[in-house]
Amino acid sequence: MAARPRFRINLPLELMGKVFTADRRTRSWATRSGYQEYLKLKQRVEFLQTTQRNLLGEDLGPLNMKELEQLENHVEISLKHIRATKSQQSFDQLLELKRKVTHVSLLFSLQEQKLQDVNKDLRKKIQETSAESVLQMFCQDGPSGSSGHANQANQQQHVHPDCDPSLRMWYDHAYLDHLNKE
Repeated sequence: MAARPRFRINLPLELMGKVFTADRRTRSWATRSGYQEYLKLKQRVEFLQTTQRNLLGEDLGPLNMKELEQLENHVEISLKHIRATKSQQSFDQLLELKRKVTHVSLLFSLQEQKLQDVNKDLRKKIQETSAESVLQMFCQDGPSGSSGHANQANQQQHVHPDCDPSLRMWYDHAYLDHLNKE
């Protein structure tokens, strides 16, 4: 293994001494500055911790009357802010719930209308089907209870109204009225 060549900086001795002194001063200043910053931050953290304990109602003994009044005012202002925020959030939730209720109510209304329309159509179909079934039964079989040759004259007198075209309108309305009342 070959030996590494050493690099030497050929500076005059007086210049070398100034560089090392300046370097030590810079390091010393940086160390002192960093330590001072640390002390400031440490003091700030202690102050914030004490303030937090005071706001929580702890360690109030060392406070004088003025500091207690300031703390009380600070707590009252904070409480007002908290209540205002809470009220705003409650109001926003209430508006959102009202919007949802209105939306659901509208959907139910539309659904109810559709169901009523379907129900109406079904009633109409039932009425038409029932009317046709009854009419077919009367027109084909005649009135019930009629049998034999003796009742043939009575059958003609008691012909169902729908079998007689001149009376058809009367029967449809009367029968439909009867079905609607049910």
